[in-house]
Amino acid sequence: MSVWSELTGQEQAIAVFRAAAEASGGRASQQMTHSWLITGPPGSGRSNLAYAFAVALISGKPDGDEPTRIQVEARSHPDLHVLATEGVIIKRDDVRDIVKRSHFAPSIGRHRVIIVEDADRMTEQTSNFLLKELEEPPERTVWILCAPSEADLIPTIRSRVRSVRLLMPSVADVADLLVRRDGVDPVLAERSAREAQSHIGMAHRLATSEDARRRREETLRLALQVRSAATAVSTAARFLAIAGDDAKAITALRDAEEREHALHSLGIAPGQAVPPALRPQIKALEDDQKRRATRSLRDGIDRILVDLTSLYRDVLLLQLGADVELVNRELVDELRRAAASVAPVRTLATLDAIQEARERIEGNVAPALALEAMLVSAIRRPESERGAA
Repeated sequence: MSVWSELTGQEQAIAVFRAAAEASGGRASQQMTHSWLITGPPGSGRSNLAYAFAVALISGKPDGDEPTRIQVEARSHPDLHVLATEGVIIKRDDVRDIVKRSHFAPSIGRHRVIIVEDADRMTEQTSNFLLKELEEPPERTVWILCAPSEADLIPTIRSRVRSVRLLMPSVADVADLLVRRDGVDPVLAERSAREAQSHIGMAHRLATSEDARRRREETLRLALQVRSAATAVSTAARFLAIAGDDAKAITALRDAEEREHALHSLGIAPGQAVPPALRPQIKALEDDQKRRATRSLRDGIDRILVDLTSLYRDVLLLQLGADVELVNRELVDELRRAAASVAPVRTLATLDAIQEARERIEGNVAPALALEAMLVSAIRRPESERGAA
């Protein structure tokens, strides 16, 4: 099976990377370079494509091979190094060690591959530190950076990489992937892909987790029921709780597995007290998990705001009478009532407020305050109440 077979909606990008992998074993070629940047919207499959390219490069085969694919998926291949921050930013110290490793010759593969996920989280100091490595990497080392857009990186980084932009896959493509790869029922796969707005990772979660689907539906119904400033405040609090539950669902199992693995590797039996000499290592693991929990909570809040954007986009389409498919068509009755409650200009103001809330939270404004301010703009009153006023 080809390493590219589980990627969807990115035929042009796959052709570029497959040709580069095929050319990488010969003389210098225009098809191949040693510093790459993969950009595209969240959920478009940037990291999946990066790892598929890594399999092809390390194995020396344009379509990869099964042993290399298994090791790369497990992140255990000796010629693969991954920098994926669990925090909000990538610091210079995070990069220092991986830069040293980039100068080692490949141990068993054709290339040594360095993947930097979320390269947009690098500080300017980190970016400048990485600059020389991208400009003059060792002959058999390949850097692959992933970011939402080229504008998220400093100009000097952009000038030293070959950029490949991904498209957002269609709902049909994502649904087909869920059916083919995960065995999801076609009807559920289509709904999950549509509600995730073609975000592959989120579509998978919605298709495989009833709790995730329930939390999303609750979020949208709560937003449509905001009638006053008081309900805006209480709804914001509930949104934070929902985002927290979602973050815990993602991180709890992983945290427990990591702790169990760490204790086992340190020779500590289940239930045994951690010796004082080993406590700093366990403390470092716990600190990493706390940073990941913080990031996961922020990501959960942002996902709620993305879902609300789809909700009010649907409301606006109904107000304008546009012949465009709704994202949340299962809520069409509630959407029609919301569309009739205010003028389209108010709905546009709500969409602007959602974007402003995302920017405020990104700028470290307290999420509760940002959500409350956003929800005040989303107040909808039934026609009967407006007539009485």
